[in-house]
Amino acid sequence: MRILVVEDEERLAARIAEGLRDQGMAVDICHDGNDALEKIEINGVYDVLVLDRDLPGRSGDEVCRQLVGRDGAPMILMLTALSGTDDRVDGLTLGADDYLGKPFSFAELTLRIQSLGRRGRAHVAVLTCGDLTMDTLRRTVHRAGRPIALTAKEFAVLQVLLSAGGAVISHEQLLERAWDEHADPFTNTVRVTVNRLRRKLGAPDLVETLVGAGYRIVP
Repeated sequence: MRILVVEDEERLAARIAEGLRDQGMAVDICHDGNDALEKIEINGVYDVLVLDRDLPGRSGDEVCRQLVGRDGAPMILMLTALSGTDDRVDGLTLGADDYLGKPFSFAELTLRIQSLGRRGRAHVAVLTCGDLTMDTLRRTVHRAGRPIALTAKEFAVLQVLLSAGGAVISHEQLLERAWDEHADPFTNTVRVTVNRLRRKLGAPDLVETLVGAGYRIVP
């Protein structure tokens, strides 16, 4: 899942991003509303926008107004110190999908983001291919009943591949869905991660490499 955190408190934004990355999410950060709209326009792949209402440049309210109803717009979680009932109603009236006041529990923030991600696209809780099973809610992977321990990034890559239902996923698409905007498009990190994943999944090989095209999961 790809997340954009828009928060003008830089230390808070960094802490949120670090925590979400530990959960296997790809996270980008910006600190004002104008940059947020620019990133969404350029990248266009965000599942959830964590949006502070009180932003420099352009307010979170205005960012929300600009995005509501736009094709491909991310789900919006407003994150703000304005947490009274009237403020919550105002935020949801603007078109936000959820609203969380500061201070907040990071565990609750994570659960709300995961919930919005499931609402925002067709979501299958359990993904399978042959004898391989991934439970995206419990974050577990089994093959032929054997548990497989994956890193957060390996889990994210496998989820992208399984969700594609056998379609080919390019190197660039994997970078977009499982890494953030700072990933070097010329790096070998995708190949290294896929090779580690392939070894952990064991034989027979489920991950097929199509030279010059990308990767796909085949039973």
